[in-house]
Amino acid sequence: MQAPVPILEGLRFGEGPRWHDGSLWFSDMHAHRVVCMSVGESLDGAAVAEMSASAQTVLEMDFDNPSGLGWLPDGRLLVVAMETQKLYRQAADGSLAQHADLSALVHGDINDMIVAADGTAYVGHMGYRIHGGIAERQPAETVKVTPDGQASIGADQLEAPNGHILTPDGQTLIVAESAASCLTAFDIDSHGDLSNRRVFAQLPPASEELRIATPDGICLDEQGAVWVADPRGKRVFRVLEGGEITDFFIYEDVMPVACVLAGVDRRTLCICVAADWRREIVMQAATGRIDAVRVDVAGAGRP
Repeated sequence: MQAPVPILEGLRFGEGPRWHDGSLWFSDMHAHRVVCMSVGESLDGAAVAEMSASAQTVLEMDFDNPSGLGWLPDGRLLVVAMETQKLYRQAADGSLAQHADLSALVHGDINDMIVAADGTAYVGHMGYRIHGGIAERQPAETVKVTPDGQASIGADQLEAPNGHILTPDGQTLIVAESAASCLTAFDIDSHGDLSNRRVFAQLPPASEELRIATPDGICLDEQGAVWVADPRGKRVFRVLEGGEITDFFIYEDVMPVACVLAGVDRRTLCICVAADWRREIVMQAATGRIDAVRVDVAGAGRP
């Protein structure tokens, strides 16, 4: 398997990549925008240039940092506003309206999100203020938001719940607990409620020098394996239920933040990478980018 290659450069901090309606979508968090671009099956020079040229800003959020993305059944975009602790939806004319206010349920930043086929959203609360304020992380929650915008606690006592994915049948939610070195699974009932919490995979650190793995953005493939971006370990790896790692890529100069299986055949693994996560650092230079690599097993479920 070849190493990932850059397909889009000049980002501040890419986050929350999603494959939707034939395009790759992601938040350029510290540039306060959501970006959409094409992704093909070839990663040669001409194809990469075409993909890069296709990138366009589809939403601007100058009042907050956008993060997790998803769509309601009628096609309207949902986007997480991290620091104001709200979800917004985008109308056909591009305007934004508040979809749900999570501030009464959370004390820190909200971050990643997955949206089910019926419009139910699951939003991760990190348990602290990432860029200042409440700096000491506390156990946190995945918040459930119904299609009409009613928010409630879906699961509590999670350690920095970050990436969220749904299996193709919509009956299992998998959450990356960034501060617990594990992926955690839940059953989803007909009302969207979560139960039967269990460890999907305990994740080893990338080296003996690191105390923990830090799973961030994740995605699922057709064999039920999960691709994990581990920024602290500077690696992207594929893990089976139970914890066996089958494939991995190591980065030297940047950290991978999130990943998604994209392209028409969903075999192009797209990875958001950045030189740093701190806002004051990434705002000095636009060094973030999207990398891509072809893999053997196609994506499944959401994202």
